Amino acid sequence: MASSAQQFLRVVKALEGASGTQSPKKENINMRRRVNPVQLFIRNLVRLIVFVPLWWLIALPNFQTFWTGMAGFGGAPLFGPLGFGIIKTLVILWVANVLAGMFYVLPEWERMVLLRLGKSVGARGPGLFLVPPFLYSVARILDTRIITYEVKATKTLTEDNIPVDITAAVELEVENPVKAAIDVSDYWKTTEWASMEALKSTIGSSKLVRLLSETDKISSMLKAEIDAAATDYGVNVRAVRITDVTAPPSLIEELAVIARAERSAEAKRIQAHAELEVAEALAEASQKLSEQEGTMELRQIQALLEMSKEESAMIIIYPMDSLAGGQIAHATAGAQSVERGKKKVPPTSQV
Repeated sequence: MASSAQQFLRVVKALEGASGTQSPKKENINMRRRVNPVQLFIRNLVRLIVFVPLWWLIALPNFQTFWTGMAGFGGAPLFGPLGFGIIKTLVILWVANVLAGMFYVLPEWERMVLLRLGKSVGARGPGLFLVPPFLYSVARILDTRIITYEVKATKTLTEDNIPVDITAAVELEVENPVKAAIDVSDYWKTTEWASMEALKSTIGSSKLVRLLSETDKISSMLKAEIDAAATDYGVNVRAVRITDVTAPPSLIEELAVIARAERSAEAKRIQAHAELEVAEALAEASQKLSEQEGTMELRQIQALLEMSKEESAMIIIYPMDSLAGGQIAHATAGAQSVERGKKKVPPTSQV
C-alpha cells in the first residue's frame, strides 16, 4: 500500500502538470499567476476521496487475482489480471483528476471568464466554485488590481520641432473581465501601445513651453485619449502622470535666458506702471489742495512735522511771501554757495 500511495502521488503530479488550466502564454499574459495553496489542497483531497474507494472496489480484486494466480501456478505470472488492474488504476486516476479539476478557489482580486461550448457565459469569482468538465472551459483568469506601468517617448519632435524625451506613468485596472478576455488577445500590450500612440501624438501637437508648464492639463488629455481606446476592451485608465520631460541642454539654457529677459521686462513694466500711478495720484492731490484756501499751508505744516522727526534735522522758518523772507532766503543760499566754494578751491600761497 505504501508503494501504491507513492505511485499515486507521482501520477497526480504528472497529471496536474499535464492538464493545467493555463498555457505558458496565458500565464505570461496574467503576469505569472501563482498556484493557490487552498485550491491545490482541495483538489488533492478530492483526488484521494475519489481514488481510494474506487481503486479498492474496482482495481484491487485484479491485483489479488494476480497474486493468487502466482501462488497457485507455481510462480507462473498471470499477466491478464495485472494488465486489467493497471488499466483500471489509470482510469480511476484520470476520473479523480477530472473531478478534482472542477474545484476552483480564487482570491478577491481575480476573476475567471468561462466558456460553455465555446460561448462566453460571464465571469466567476472570487471564492470557491465548481466548473463542470467537458461542457465548460476556462478562457482566462484575470487580475483586477490596479496596475502601474511606464510609457516612454524618446526623441519625439514637438510642434516647434524640438526633440524631447517624455516619461509618463499610467494606472489601469480591468473593469470588465469578459471584454478583456474575449474582445482582445492581450489587453496589457494593447493598452501599452495605445498609451504610446497617445503620448507621441500629444507631444507632436504641443509646444515645448506648454509641455514644461502645463503637465497637469496634458496628463488629463492623455488620460481621456487612452481611456477612450481602452474602454472597448474592458480596461479603465485611472490616472496618467507625466513624470519626466527631458529637452536638449543647449535649449534649456536658451529658455533660461529668455525667461530671465521676460522677468526683467515684466519688472520694468510694473515699476513704470507704479510710477505712473504715483504721478496721477500726486496730480490729483495737488489739484485737491489748490481748490480750497489754506489747505496748502496745512500740508506744509505736516511736511515740517515729518522732517522734525529726524534727529539731525535743523529747520529755519521764515515768511515766504514777505520781503524779509526773500532776503533771508537769498542770504542763506549765498552763504551756502560761499561755503561750498571754500571747500572746493584750495588756498594759494603768496610769495
